[in-house]
Amino acid sequence: MRTIHYLTDLCVVGGGLAGLCCALAASRHGIRTVLMQDRPVLGGNASEEIRMWVCGAHGKDNRETGMIEELELENFYQNPGLKFPLWDSVLYEKAMAEKNLTLLLNTSCLEADMEGSRIASVKGWQGNAETFHVVKARYFADCSGDSILAPLTGAHYRYGREAKADFNETIPPDTADKKTMGMSCLFQIRETDHKVPFTPPSWAYRYESDADLPYKDHEFDNNFWWIEVGGEWDCIHDTDRCRDELLKICYGVWDHMKNHGDHGVDNWELEWIGFLPGKRESRRYVGQYVVTQNDVEAGGHFDDIVAYAGWTMDDHFPAGFYYQDGYPTTYHPAPSPWGLPLRCMISENIENLVFAGRNISVTHAALSSTRVMATCAVLGQALGTAVALAVHSHTAVQNVDISLLQEQLMEDDCYLPWHTRSVSALARQAWCSHEVIRNGLERGEENCWTGREGDVIEYRFKGDTLVHEVRLVFDSDLNRDYHNMPCCYPLHETRYQLPKTLIRSYRIEGEAENGQQFCLEVGENHQRLARHALDWQVKRIRLVPLTTNGAEAFRLFSFEVR
Repeated sequence: MRTIHYLTDLCVVGGGLAGLCCALAASRHGIRTVLMQDRPVLGGNASEEIRMWVCGAHGKDNRETGMIEELELENFYQNPGLKFPLWDSVLYEKAMAEKNLTLLLNTSCLEADMEGSRIASVKGWQGNAETFHVVKARYFADCSGDSILAPLTGAHYRYGREAKADFNETIPPDTADKKTMGMSCLFQIRETDHKVPFTPPSWAYRYESDADLPYKDHEFDNNFWWIEVGGEWDCIHDTDRCRDELLKICYGVWDHMKNHGDHGVDNWELEWIGFLPGKRESRRYVGQYVVTQNDVEAGGHFDDIVAYAGWTMDDHFPAGFYYQDGYPTTYHPAPSPWGLPLRCMISENIENLVFAGRNISVTHAALSSTRVMATCAVLGQALGTAVALAVHSHTAVQNVDISLLQEQLMEDDCYLPWHTRSVSALARQAWCSHEVIRNGLERGEENCWTGREGDVIEYRFKGDTLVHEVRLVFDSDLNRDYHNMPCCYPLHETRYQLPKTLIRSYRIEGEAENGQQFCLEVGENHQRLARHALDWQVKRIRLVPLTTNGAEAFRLFSFEVR
């Protein structure tokens, strides 16, 4: 056996979308980061091992941007066939590209060394390399979902459902319990051009009529999320027991669809079934603030807002698949968007423990809105950015300048409801041909410049002026109606692609008073946010859109000079 030691600023435990975005944000903002992930791939519930598509806030123009949008757009560009192993590769590539980030895959966190109320180090075991990894850090971010650092450090946490009276909520039961939402093993199917038989394994359950599957919408174009168990068991220690039960149900459901009644799947075959359950709920940390159902319904107008949610309070019954009294979940209304504060990601009793994802400091009722992956991703990016700011400013993360943190998040294209991004003095003071591109509001039709072939956007200065950077925000169609990845594969597949509205190629042109010309031409753009270092002395500068990914009009939210 060998042991490798690391000294770093931030150790992130858990490589789902929350952990990945946390680690990427921290490393991009200049602090040394180690990401410890117990699986061979990144992405958590979104990875090829589980294959849940990414969900987030409901409503017009409410799609999450920042890193989660960057990841999805990169996937559409690199992986137009939407193959899950290639999606995993996109996530891996993003992590490996960061010089400040050390990635430890297949490494399970199993021990924490404490110094009073601080974590000194954590130890992980990498079985395939027979190696222990000991990471000493200033901060530890638990993005593991199951909150593995809670039992290892003595951090306060909750498990199960609170009572109504605990936080004056209406959704919980009258008496607190240890029940949660359950977990699911998903399966995927593919259409062929011929009839395909199916023989179930002998140990699969049998559902011979639709009456055996009450309230179960077993259509072939959903992801069978209702195949869910474990909410009445222990969603951590009974994971393998849940997997065994879920596999019996999955094979039984597909047998029912193929062999018991006409469900329109004669030409479909079972292509993949997950052996790693996707979890919805387990341990939730107790932070410096506990977000409740009341906060959700009030809209989350926190002074320290750093992220937002907008999924309904989608509260699955603990019995899951075996709930017999109606539809297996209740969609309690929630506003979209509603805000989440930094305080709900900072431990109340462990000084240097922070967290992001489905394990943040929320009640069970509030969790039913915050647990979806796009929300977890923006929480992760917010947390990684906050820790980087804390390290650079030599202060505790709870004492960072919230206004600076919020500005940095918006600079990185993280939308914060009810906030406007500050635009540079150079952009504000120059003459501009189109005011809308410098208003600091980067979503919504009313904030979008629309042009046709030959149209340009131009800034003019009083004399030659140094422009060292241009920041652009394109329209990636935040209201697109398709997911990042599919749940099934029809014979004639819809080709999910980069949004047609994205400007694909463009020029940035500059001109000095003496007539000197400057030009930067960009082709194959596939991101919403772009920054370009220039260092030009110019009297005027303009953006010339050239092509899109299919849309007739050119659409742009921001063109800012610095």
